[in-house]
Amino acid sequence: MAIKVGDKAPDFALKSKNAPGEKDGLGLTTIKLSDTIGRKPAVLLFFPLAFTGVCTKEMCEISGGLKVYEQLGAAVYGISVDSPFAQGAWAEKEKISFPLLSDLNKEAAKAYDTLLPDLAGLGSVSARAAFVVGRDGKIKHAEVTATVKELPNFEKVKSALQSA
Repeated sequence: MAIKVGDKAPDFALKSKNAPGEKDGLGLTTIKLSDTIGRKPAVLLFFPLAFTGVCTKEMCEISGGLKVYEQLGAAVYGISVDSPFAQGAWAEKEKISFPLLSDLNKEAAKAYDTLLPDLAGLGSVSARAAFVVGRDGKIKHAEVTATVKELPNFEKVKSALQSA
């Protein structure tokens, strides 16, 4: 069932190699959406795969414009089915400055209804999508792009943050 504006955002606990915070024995931080709710709005950017052209363009553009999201008081998270170690290497290579979260078990993609059954014979990955979660834990903006080559409408994301 598709996530809609006004729905309660599904919580998640995902691992990250590049997020600040307490690291486990593998050098990973656990990020829970519920730890952000109540403190600040969150932008959740689901993307198919690290180290691919459109995903690199999207994440680098967001990193380059991160100050705008910070000024709007938002936490920004990129989410893909890649391992946290692949994401960490990609973040380092491309200088991606916000946390990338590993949805290796695909539970978040299923909860947000972004899971594509197969991408070019590579198996199931997340569709490209953007969600804004307000401080109250409710969805303020929900967009799943028609194809993995299309970027979300970031002006609508920023607009939703104004009242999140």
